[in-house]
Amino acid sequence: MAKTAIVTGASSGIGAATARALAKDGWRVICAARRSERIESLAAQIGGRAVVCDVTSDESVANLVETVDGTLDLLVNNAGGAVGQEPVSEADLDAWTTMYQTNVLGMGRVTKALLPALEAAEGTIVTITSTAAEWGYEGGAGYCAAKSGERAIVEALRLELCGHPVRVCEVSPGMVHTEEFSLVRFHGDQAKADKVYHGVDSPLVAEDVAECVRWISGLPAHVNIDRMIVRPRAQAAQYKVARQS
Repeated sequence: MAKTAIVTGASSGIGAATARALAKDGWRVICAARRSERIESLAAQIGGRAVVCDVTSDESVANLVETVDGTLDLLVNNAGGAVGQEPVSEADLDAWTTMYQTNVLGMGRVTKALLPALEAAEGTIVTITSTAAEWGYEGGAGYCAAKSGERAIVEALRLELCGHPVRVCEVSPGMVHTEEFSLVRFHGDQAKADKVYHGVDSPLVAEDVAECVRWISGLPAHVNIDRMIVRPRAQAAQYKVARQS
């Protein structure tokens, strides 16, 4: 019988790529996201199931829990994202609130709700954070704070579940070129979004991160990957990126 995975934020980017990678590995994948048309199409392609879910809503997450029938083998916490890149002096605190609600509270809400099912299945939690949680950078205060908060939950949860049959893992990606991440961050400004990756020789793509999740999820149950930091070769650190002129 196929094992069951839930991937949040599965409507695009890393989430969609992860759903596809897991399905190819034989997982039954529940694709969870707000945009029904996208996840329904994805689920049809991979033989999975689409569940409309807003991670900021208790009711919506409760509905997601009902789909797993008491056991869940894998939870991939991917829903989140960045909004804006202003310095603190010009900070849009509403954007900070949005990032905190999705990346931190949303991840916490989904994890809390599904933890009994994960324990019942002796399952695995993989949370997609970001190298923004490694240290701050100019214009990144709100996003770095949100991703650092998300990481803090992962670290605390791993300690709390020590001795329980649940693995708690983290994948921390650096520069990943997806269709929507930077476009959403810059409120639909395609020129600004393109500039992020301009001159960078082969930034990561969503499938690269998905492969990390696929590999972690397939390891023996006693092997826990606490944190995997993955960057493109051209990015040595958050502030050090090789760009071709």
